[in-house]
Amino acid sequence: MAARLGQHFLFDPSILRRIAAAAVLRADDTVLEIGPGKGSLTRALAALASRVTAIEADRALAASLAEACGGSSITVIAGDALKVPWPRATVICGNIPYQITSPLIDRALRPPRPERIVFLVQAEVADRLAAAPDTRDYGALTAGVQLVATVERLFSVPAGAFRPRPRVNSALVRLVPRAAPLVASEAEERRVRDLIQALFQRRRQQLRRSLREAFDLPRPEAEALLERLGIEPQARAEVLAPERYVALARALAPSLAS
Repeated sequence: MAARLGQHFLFDPSILRRIAAAAVLRADDTVLEIGPGKGSLTRALAALASRVTAIEADRALAASLAEACGGSSITVIAGDALKVPWPRATVICGNIPYQITSPLIDRALRPPRPERIVFLVQAEVADRLAAAPDTRDYGALTAGVQLVATVERLFSVPAGAFRPRPRVNSALVRLVPRAAPLVASEAEERRVRDLIQALFQRRRQQLRRSLREAFDLPRPEAEALLERLGIEPQARAEVLAPERYVALARALAPSLAS
């Protein structure tokens, strides 16, 4: 794989099997794999799932993998995973490039969502995804993902398990879309995400000041709104769980729509 595409190949068979087992929970699962590279994880997934579709940006690798897997349950698509259409699948999985982790997670969580998403990511990103409110790692990415999915940090993978060796360790995360959505519609989800971004852009500020600056609310009105929701006006963005962001977005609906 060309270095410009930023992929590190995982070669440890036991780790590959653990990733596949975390992703494929039923024999009838269908898998969309992002970034198959040389196909090591692809084959581990195919051993458990009914079908695997793999999207590979490197056309030479894609052609080689397609030739090697001809006649099997594996289909290879050559293209940029951020641009090509994604086929429906019950599972989205991959050892994804660090530099496009957030955009890939964002796309994987767009409706219609799969049953589960299993990504191998940079360890610090896994910590952020799984963080609880009012902790150091909790941020806009955390709140945005946990708005629509539960997050499990499954296990760590050392840098030495890859070739070429990356500079950081990795970890496997599993995202499961919420069975009972916190938001009532895609439009409301967008409003809540806008609110999350606005408040975390001002994460060092107290919420009453952030609301005043972001939504032009007078201080008494901002304080009254927060107190009505049981939120301390002097609290900051990182203390709010996704459910609180939904409640706050609903209370702010006229301001967010303007």
